[in-house]
Amino acid sequence: MSGADIAIVREVARAIERCELTFVERSAIDYQRAAAQHHDYCQRLQALGLQVVRLPADESHPDCCFVEDTAVVLDEVAIITTLGSPSRRGETPAIEAELGKHRRIERIQWPATLEGGDVLVVGRRILVGETTRTNAAGIAALRRIAGPHGYDVVSLRVPGCLHLKSALTALNDDTLLANRAYFDSGDIGSLRIIDVAPEEPGAANVLRVRHQLWAHASHVLTLERVTRAGFTVLQVDISEFVKAEAALTCLSLLFRR
Repeated sequence: MSGADIAIVREVARAIERCELTFVERSAIDYQRAAAQHHDYCQRLQALGLQVVRLPADESHPDCCFVEDTAVVLDEVAIITTLGSPSRRGETPAIEAELGKHRRIERIQWPATLEGGDVLVVGRRILVGETTRTNAAGIAALRRIAGPHGYDVVSLRVPGCLHLKSALTALNDDTLLANRAYFDSGDIGSLRIIDVAPEEPGAANVLRVRHQLWAHASHVLTLERVTRAGFTVLQVDISEFVKAEAALTCLSLLFRR
């Protein structure tokens, strides 16, 4: 969220090497390096003036630092998700306790499932990916909650990757960065698309925070495309989290005070 004032993050579990994986092969994750990259991420948020709430890691949940999946935070309401991965559902109580200080709480109830990594808010439009983690009932539940607040909820089929935000994210409220091989782009309306470089299929995830755009440092060719389109992007190293099938947006919940 570009106008964010608060960022909720969660420290990296030493058990991160046992994280859930769906579309990538397992490789060794260096915990110390991951923790250092996470610390740098948090320091960057603080340098932009955000209040960074750092929750402790939960070693019983290796994916706990990927807080984005646990909630969708709108200006009007915080929606606590039922994660599509059963082993991760115990991550939500700590997030709900913190979000309850800032927003009225609504919940996605099983058998509906929804993960925040499948939800992209672009102005008053919410793009939602139907994936292995988010089902049609979860999308319908989100529509019932967000619709009365003036949001248009649009469902997109995402067969090619774990979450929608691995396939597309927003550079601004009019422009998406996307890998169109990962999702069905027929319902995005008038939004402009900048395509990732074919050599970098995982490059579609960028983080909008305050006046900045962040991108993973290894996606050099895609960054060149985005720069040529008139955007300024800062490079952030999250290489250890990429091994966990994660990206920049996964590591925080950003919202206005």
